[in-house]
Amino acid sequence: MHPYRTHSCAALRASDAGSNVRLSGWIHSKRDHGGLLFIDLRDQTGVTQIVIPAGTALLETAEKLRVESVITVTGEVVLRAEGTVNPNLPTGEIELRARELEVRSQAAVLPFQVAGHENYPEDLRLKYRYIDLRREKVRRNILLRSDVIASLRRRMIEHGFHEYQTPLLTASSPEGARDFLVPARLHPGKFYALPQAPQMFKQLLMVAGFDRYFQIAPCFRDEASRADRSPGEFYQLDLEMAFVTQDEVFAVLEDVLSGVFAEFGQGRTVSTAPFVRIPYLDAMRDYGSDKPDLRNPLKITEVTDAFANSGFGLFAKIAASGGSIRAIPAPGAADRPRGFFDKLNAWARENGSGGLGYIQFDATEGAKGPIAKNLEAERVEQIRSACGLEPGDAVFFAAGSGDAFVKFSGLARTKIAQELDLIEQGAFRFCWITDFPMYELNEDTGRIDFSHNPFSMPQGGLEALNTQDPLTIKAYQYDIVCNGIELSSGAIRNHLPEVMLRAFEIAGYSADDVEARFGGMLNAFRYGAPPHGGSAPGVDRMVMLLADEPNIREVTLFPLNQQAEDLMMGAPAAVEPARLKELSLALDLPKPKVTVRPE
Repeated sequence: MHPYRTHSCAALRASDAGSNVRLSGWIHSKRDHGGLLFIDLRDQTGVTQIVIPAGTALLETAEKLRVESVITVTGEVVLRAEGTVNPNLPTGEIELRARELEVRSQAAVLPFQVAGHENYPEDLRLKYRYIDLRREKVRRNILLRSDVIASLRRRMIEHGFHEYQTPLLTASSPEGARDFLVPARLHPGKFYALPQAPQMFKQLLMVAGFDRYFQIAPCFRDEASRADRSPGEFYQLDLEMAFVTQDEVFAVLEDVLSGVFAEFGQGRTVSTAPFVRIPYLDAMRDYGSDKPDLRNPLKITEVTDAFANSGFGLFAKIAASGGSIRAIPAPGAADRPRGFFDKLNAWARENGSGGLGYIQFDATEGAKGPIAKNLEAERVEQIRSACGLEPGDAVFFAAGSGDAFVKFSGLARTKIAQELDLIEQGAFRFCWITDFPMYELNEDTGRIDFSHNPFSMPQGGLEALNTQDPLTIKAYQYDIVCNGIELSSGAIRNHLPEVMLRAFEIAGYSADDVEARFGGMLNAFRYGAPPHGGSAPGVDRMVMLLADEPNIREVTLFPLNQQAEDLMMGAPAAVEPARLKELSLALDLPKPKVTVRPE
């Protein structure tokens, strides 16, 4: 017999009754029934109930063991007594009557319990992550992540892709976030950077003639934590294809992602190919976001003209000053009590807006509410018609200007749908956001910056770069979005040196700057580069959606906390002076803040 186990803790069934077996695992829980001791023994696969009979030598040993101690138990599989079968447990028809028990490792007093569903402080969980990972929900999430990655690999290989590993020590590049820098001991004063993404290397693979590349790629960005973004590192399904159009990139990802989400979605509805495509400007107009949640059926309508020079003075002034009034429908909300509208108005003020005006289209009384009283009847009808409203519906209005206002209108769309319980449940709704602007105006510096990926091909090529206002140029850039979560950015790449140099020149980079920063890739393009494109859906975000978790740390094996600290391993940590000297580094730490107390 194997020294540790003949079966896993989820393997035994009624058909095994009478067998002599050996199990190993952790003591999940103990129950003392008047000298008869029951132990739930757990390993990665599941749980088996162990019975320590009264009057045996094993009882005294078992009683002294704390939960989470590791033991090996040998004994006979027996059927549970009538009335004690647990139908919720795969092994619920049997139990193991112990004959031998060997203690492999005794557990100290736990900082928190593994059994049960208690909520514990996140910092405590991360400090003892190895214990947290024993808990059923967390363990299930991590196994799901492993299975999703295996499925992604299989599906990519079926599409003719090969997996290649790109370097982790590379040069710094401007990709929208801070790099993590690694001092080069053999080159004092110089640094490697951990890759924000394998962007240039995967493009160089296309130049080298490898048509279809993919990798489950680690990426490193020194940026703040968010619910859907890990600080420090994350993983993505990185892919690139040569001699392809945008449509062909879409077709591959639609097949892979819809397949993975159907496989692990536990019966939830999944968008089928082709996914909805929404140009960026349309997304901002109709949804107030470039990450629209299509489970929400509401669409925003521009109604500025209906208020221009109207009797409703506040909105008329906003329209006259170049602002915008946007309408968000509220189907069936006309008969809601006044408190419903007041609640949404208060929410709007809490989120930095002046409020949310509204009109109710009562089935009997017609249009009513403060705005309807002060707005000409024909203008009210214009709004009703533009928004497709019926008797019994209501409509809310957001007014303002600028990016913050557009974003607020998107938040209002979401909030109204939530309050009316309109968000579709049990579904994964995908869409592509296409035709992103190539450039944007930096409000702080007044300079033109890349709005997305700097290596994207501008629509119209070199002619567009030379003849158009940069802020009107669109790029072959796209995002894939699921349920309001951006899974990936991608693009058809700029593979022509002259186009690349001009594109960077518009963003303020001289030819020397481009040569210094991207000389490796630029030179490669001079030796014959195929048209190519790709994308990189985030693995962490996929699993977060599939596991229905609101925070990405719940699906990450050993995540950092919100302050980008590893509480378990004590990172980041100070380094002794001798090591800094070896790296030719000297510290210039910020001075601690001095708090002056009033006398």
